[in-house]
Amino acid sequence: MRRLFTFLVVVAALASGGVLWWLNQSLSMRAAPVDLAVEPGTLPRAVAQAVADAGVQVNPLLLYWWFRVSGEARQIKAGSYELELGVTPRSLLRKLVRGDEALRAVTLVEGWTFDQVRAALLKAEHLRPTIRGLAPDLIMKSLDRPGLHPEGRFFPDTYTYAKGSSDLAVLKRALRAMDKRLEAAWAQRGSDTPLKTPDEALTLASIIEKETGRASDQAIISAVFSNRLRIGMMLQTDPTVIYGLGDKFDGNLRRTDLQTDTPWNTYTRSGLPPTPIAMPGKSALLAAVQPAPSKALYFVARGDGTSEFSADLAAHNRAVNKYQRGQK
Repeated sequence: MRRLFTFLVVVAALASGGVLWWLNQSLSMRAAPVDLAVEPGTLPRAVAQAVADAGVQVNPLLLYWWFRVSGEARQIKAGSYELELGVTPRSLLRKLVRGDEALRAVTLVEGWTFDQVRAALLKAEHLRPTIRGLAPDLIMKSLDRPGLHPEGRFFPDTYTYAKGSSDLAVLKRALRAMDKRLEAAWAQRGSDTPLKTPDEALTLASIIEKETGRASDQAIISAVFSNRLRIGMMLQTDPTVIYGLGDKFDGNLRRTDLQTDTPWNTYTRSGLPPTPIAMPGKSALLAAVQPAPSKALYFVARGDGTSEFSADLAAHNRAVNKYQRGQK
C-alpha cells in the first residue's frame, strides 16, 4: 500500500506540475559531501535506497519513482560518486546516468624507483591499498607478469581514478602505458644502436633519466653510453652504484662504494645492469634508442645542470679540473 501511495503521489505531482518544483530543489544532507557507491548490477530501487542510506535526506521510494518516470533508470552506471551541496533529484540522476564519478589523481614522477611508486600509492587519497606488504614478485604476479622485475616497468604520469579504486588497478594502467611507450620508442631505434632488445633500451633509458633531468642533454648522454657499449668500455655511471647500494647509501658516494661490487655496479661490471634503476620518461626512452651523433665517451657536470662532453680522457680530465676542482 505504501508503494502504491507513493506512486499515486508522484502521478498527482506530475499532473499538477509540482514534480517540476521537487526535481529542481536541493536535497538536504546530514553532512557534505556525500560519498555514494553504486556497485555493478545494482537495481534502480537499490540505488535510490543507497542515496538515502549515504546521508541524503530524500524519500527513497519517491526518488526511485523519479528514476522510473524519467525513462533513464536502466542507464544508471555503477561507480563511486561524490554528491555536493546543491544536488537536486534532476542533477543527481544526470550524474548517475553520465557516470560522472568522483575522481582523484596520483602522480608518478620520472626517475622514481619502485619503492617511491609504492609509497606514493600508499599516500594517495581514497585509493584502496591491496599491495601493502606484498613482495615485489607477488605484485608482478598479480599483474600477470610473473618473474619480471618491477623496477622501471611503470610509466611516469598522472593517473586519475575513482574513489575506492585499488592501487593494483593504477599500477596495471601504468604498466600498460610503459609497454606502449617502450614499444613505440623501440620502433624508432637507430640502425646502429648497440642495444639488442627493448628491455635493454628500458634499462639504458632509466640510467639516462637518473643522470640528467634536462631533455636537451639526454641524447648526447645516450651517445656516451652507446659509444662505450660498442667498444666494450665500462659505463661507470654513479646512479647504478647508488641503486645497487640500496638502503646502505647515505647520500655521499665514496670511492669504496665504487669498488663495492653489486649486480648494478657499472664500475665493477661491464655492460648494462640486469634491470632498470628507475622509471624513465618519454624523452629518456627516445634518447636511449636515438643517441645524438657524437664520439663522446665522457661527461662531467658543469654545476649548472648541464654537462661537458669529451671524446678522449685528456679532454675529460681538463673538464674535471675546471668544473669539479675549480682549476683553470
